[in-house]
Amino acid sequence: MALLWRGPPTVNLALQGGGAHGAFTWGVLDALLEDGRLRFEGVSGTSAGAMNAVVLAQGLMQGGPDGARAALRTFWTAVAGSAPFEVAVPSPDGKNLELAPAMRLMLQWTHYFSPEQLNPFDLNPLRDILLKQLDFERLRTHSPLKLFIATTNANTGKLRLFRTPELTPDAVLASACLPTMHRSVVIDGEPYWDGGYAANPAVFPLFHECGARDILLVMLAPLKHSATPQSAKDIQNRMMELAFNNTFLREMRMFAHLRDSVGRHAWWNRGVLERRLTGTHFHVVEAGEVMRELGTESKAAASMRFFDMLFALGREHGKAWLLAHHGDVGRRSSVDLGQLFY
Repeated sequence: MALLWRGPPTVNLALQGGGAHGAFTWGVLDALLEDGRLRFEGVSGTSAGAMNAVVLAQGLMQGGPDGARAALRTFWTAVAGSAPFEVAVPSPDGKNLELAPAMRLMLQWTHYFSPEQLNPFDLNPLRDILLKQLDFERLRTHSPLKLFIATTNANTGKLRLFRTPELTPDAVLASACLPTMHRSVVIDGEPYWDGGYAANPAVFPLFHECGARDILLVMLAPLKHSATPQSAKDIQNRMMELAFNNTFLREMRMFAHLRDSVGRHAWWNRGVLERRLTGTHFHVVEAGEVMRELGTESKAAASMRFFDMLFALGREHGKAWLLAHHGDVGRRSSVDLGQLFY
């Protein structure tokens, strides 16, 4: 009897935002693409995660996995090259990077001046990079991935997801629009800010709108910090981090709670939604131990040296996850949601 051929297992990706820290996700994606044993169906991304998502889709559309790896490297190299001045310098001990004085000064100005005052011509190098590298018209109709780009309505606080047929440069820029640094991005008459305020990232569309039953979360925000902030600056940074991750944590706790509740019912009493919940497998590549050592301000460090460091760490984590958990894909979760998010 002829054997049925099965292709590589398929996963959905949930990519967190985190500014320059998104280069870690670039490294994870590079490792997955190089390995070649996984396919991707849906990708939900916020801020830097949204950038990685659309560039991944463009690269896959143009040249498959190798094209995606090249596209991601081109994107992050262009971001590093777009800085008008040096934004990161070696730390005094030479083991890390810290923000250059000019960049620190600019970040301080954002506490006192609006984006209209700091940037009256609304210059945004990311727009030029996206327009140069991405074919949005073709992506809307021929993307090999289902894309879900998170933004936050600045006047209502509601999440708006831009799906593949709705993709525009403005939608992607809105997902990464920090209101202290950039003007609101107006789409269809509504102002939008960084998607992290409403979802970092949104996981539910991968569950409801994709056929693949495995969801891989690439997390940049630490789930637990080693120290409580004491200075006013550190307290403000922690408040911002908590605000960006609160909705994501609530969503994952909901998934954990529902799976736990469904698991207590006999299989013959489960409906379609319950069976779908128990049949969904969750996986995590987490950068927490790395990001805990980096200051929040390093999210603004658009430096190729910094990107390369995070890229290497991301590849290392991606390869380690593949080695430990590739065999779990399609069979079981490789992480306990209750233990991780409760």
